Amino acid sequence: MAGQVQGKVALVTGGASGIGAACAELLAREGASVVVTDVDELRGPEVVAGIKKAGNEAVFLHQDVTSEARWIEVVAEVMKRYGRLDVLVSNAGIGIGVPSITEMSLEDWRRQTAINLDGVFLSVKHCLPAMRKTGGGSVIMMSSLAGLRGSANLSGYCATKGGVRLFAKAIAMECATFGDGIRVNSVHPGIIDTPIWGKIPTGAPGQGQNAPIDPEERAKFATPLARAGHAMDIAKGVLYLASDASSYVTGTELVIDGGMNAGGVVRPAPAG
Repeated sequence: MAGQVQGKVALVTGGASGIGAACAELLAREGASVVVTDVDELRGPEVVAGIKKAGNEAVFLHQDVTSEARWIEVVAEVMKRYGRLDVLVSNAGIGIGVPSITEMSLEDWRRQTAINLDGVFLSVKHCLPAMRKTGGGSVIMMSSLAGLRGSANLSGYCATKGGVRLFAKAIAMECATFGDGIRVNSVHPGIIDTPIWGKIPTGAPGQGQNAPIDPEERAKFATPLARAGHAMDIAKGVLYLASDASSYVTGTELVIDGGMNAGGVVRPAPAG
């Protein structure tokens, strides 16, 4: 079914790479005009160029999601350019891993919280009024499987993504109370093959960073489906939440994790 978001205007933060880029590309392919924002002024325009080359509509705006002043400017530019905002994909985020929470600096804790949590708060604060003028829409907040369960070495990341999960539910209830036609949901990726895995330490406490994690190898043992997901797997879930196909879905979690959150499987030992 093509054109699932035809005529809608979508804003995707952190859209220069990984999951954000896949979301921007798929939403544009399905008919949305997409505003891609990121701090990456090299890859962001490249994503937009690819979207336009495919015959779809997109624009890149440089944005640090922790800047409230920039949020005001970005939303004003979206409304000036397109006159509406239907979909917000609050995706920008970072992951900072440490062998032990005792080794995490307050500076890193605050930086991660500023991007992963403050940035989502600011996105909602400044996009809701525009979406209400439009007459409704869909807010999609990118959380994580780490927002549903604990993960060693990623306690600070878990704190932010767990916050996003409950923030989404609270804003869903607020929008329902307002009767503004805006649905709000969170998405929870599991092991997805993106560059973030190269930044997570694998050493024991006190030993720092070992070789980067291979997401495919980890997923082979950690997920019931025995493979890592891809950015487009998440984008397809985002497309569903952005489209009218999910018109009765709000305040919930879309978990896309190869079955990890459901439990584990015992595989037979290889023959021989």
